[in-house]
Amino acid sequence: MCGISGYFLESNASIKFEPDLECSLELISHRGPDDKDIYLSSDQKVGLAHSRLSIIDVSKNGHQPMQSSDRKLTIVFNGEIYNYKELKDFLYKNGYEKWDGDSDTEVILNMFHYAFNNGFEIEKILSRFKGIFAIALWNSFDNELFLIRDALGIKPLYFCEMQIGVSFSSEIKAILPLINKEFFDEYINFNNSLDAENINRYLTFLWCPGIGTPSKKFKKIGPGEYLKIKNGKVETKVKWYYLPSFNVKTKKLNKLDSVTGTYKYLKEAVNRQLISDVPVGAFLSGGLDSSSIVALASQKLPQINCFTIKVNGHFEEGFINDLPYAKKVANHLNVSLDIVEVESSKLASGLEEMVWQLDEPLADVAPLNVLLISRLAREKGIKVLLSGAGGDDIFSGYNRHLSLGFEKYWTWLPKQVLTHLEELTSNIPAEKYFLRNLRKVFSGASLELDQRIINYFKWIQNRNLENLYTDNFIKQINNVKAESPIQNFLNQLPNSLSPLEKMLALEQRFFLTDHNLTYTDKMSMREGVEVRVPFLDTDLIEFVRKIPDKYKVRGLESKWVLKKAMEPYLPKEIIYRPKTGFGGPLRHWLRFELNDWINDTLSEERLKKRGIFNHLKVKNLIQQNKEGSIDASYILLSIASIEIWCQKFIDSKIT
Repeated sequence: MCGISGYFLESNASIKFEPDLECSLELISHRGPDDKDIYLSSDQKVGLAHSRLSIIDVSKNGHQPMQSSDRKLTIVFNGEIYNYKELKDFLYKNGYEKWDGDSDTEVILNMFHYAFNNGFEIEKILSRFKGIFAIALWNSFDNELFLIRDALGIKPLYFCEMQIGVSFSSEIKAILPLINKEFFDEYINFNNSLDAENINRYLTFLWCPGIGTPSKKFKKIGPGEYLKIKNGKVETKVKWYYLPSFNVKTKKLNKLDSVTGTYKYLKEAVNRQLISDVPVGAFLSGGLDSSSIVALASQKLPQINCFTIKVNGHFEEGFINDLPYAKKVANHLNVSLDIVEVESSKLASGLEEMVWQLDEPLADVAPLNVLLISRLAREKGIKVLLSGAGGDDIFSGYNRHLSLGFEKYWTWLPKQVLTHLEELTSNIPAEKYFLRNLRKVFSGASLELDQRIINYFKWIQNRNLENLYTDNFIKQINNVKAESPIQNFLNQLPNSLSPLEKMLALEQRFFLTDHNLTYTDKMSMREGVEVRVPFLDTDLIEFVRKIPDKYKVRGLESKWVLKKAMEPYLPKEIIYRPKTGFGGPLRHWLRFELNDWINDTLSEERLKKRGIFNHLKVKNLIQQNKEGSIDASYILLSIASIEIWCQKFIDSKIT
């Protein structure tokens, strides 16, 4: 697990980028504190940088950038290929008998070498990789650079198309030094660079679905996609090498096969991801997902180190103290449990630094928990942590999955009645957890099915958003709907899919990639810790798609099949405990500890200068939220995160 960055300039570019590449590398050095280096082509038109977190083959033989024996290919690679030993056996049988070391980097480099020498398309090789990765592969013979991202988008990869070439990195902040000064002044300023359509998406969902970022110049390579860059220009905009099998008709499994197969495939995924030459630990919240991962991992690693967090101070409704459950699981499995104990107010103070580290204005406080646990793990000598992320997204664990199942009891009503129901519930007070959920369920009652599904992901409705924007900013949005990337994806799915299958497709394509996985990677790698996610093993995902909806959600029981599969291995009070969020008491913070901070960050002077938000409407929103007449905490955090992002990535230039 590492950090990568680099550039590919056009042949007529006369600018030297070596000092800028060094600066870029320094900005991602936290991702790989064990080693770092750069590669420059003979004409310096191509530069690749790598900071290494040594996990597999920690010797100098795993050093990057790495070149093939004939110097044709050069690679910088961030991630892990869990089946690299199998691939190495394949290569050995096909003439690759000499090896410098035992790293997965050398294996995948030779896999690409084998493909190019035998005339295979790159997709054929990528489909064989089981792992998490972001790759930059330079083919000097054909003057081509490939930028590749893993199937689920577990590892991030951003790029920027410049007038004179293309630059890229694991993190946006490390691209900034790679932008020429003249280019920087021309494009990277507020008026030209800020992407109004994407800002609207961040505020609508609290994260941005799709490949966009707050800036028009920075884009993400999507999950299961790659770019081909030739002579400093993007030749292939987007090419998919992995497409989930939503469009493939599969025979659904019976109950027994669903339960036994769930255990089998999850155990295989966990075992596969235990491969490491350094100690492996795990997150343990005491919830079903993390507990399942630890239960299976401890069968092979009985002494696995587990980590959890205890936030002292205020607890909000809807959030349950996880610590007693985490302790119960640790005792049941006889594994060690280290506890990060932190005061609520101290946790809140890290929000500005969080935005900088995330590279995107994601309005969530859960990343702070990931950061603190990763920090303690690193202090304990643990470089790898297993996570339960993704369990909700493939087995149906969110409230919206339950709500979708109950729509059959009211969607048959006439549209006029549904519209009235929508209006009535929009006025329900929001201070109670149950009432907030009830209002959310009926907020899209009058919409058609696909629009209702999308609506479950929204945090605020379009009509309410426009009240917060300045008139000029509304014009910049140009009537483009925030949900357009999601809608476009839904349009490609077959009508034969059930509503739950459609929602899970959106979870996996957008919510996971653009929210959960983004913050998990950025905050763990800030401390030089790699997080692995067994629930997102592609073999497991493809298996779970064969499980009927009725075994995922049964009445009020979500993740039913996973719960049944884990009953022999975990206490029932863990399996069937109430679900809780992984975050902090944001609503309390904004009314008390962060009251001065939110007023200062969103002051009249700052908002007028920025020109995005109507300062009077925002001031009123802050006051109503403080009084408790409305619940606008996450919207306010989103507005503040956008302002902080602009300060750090637009106002403060890094060159």
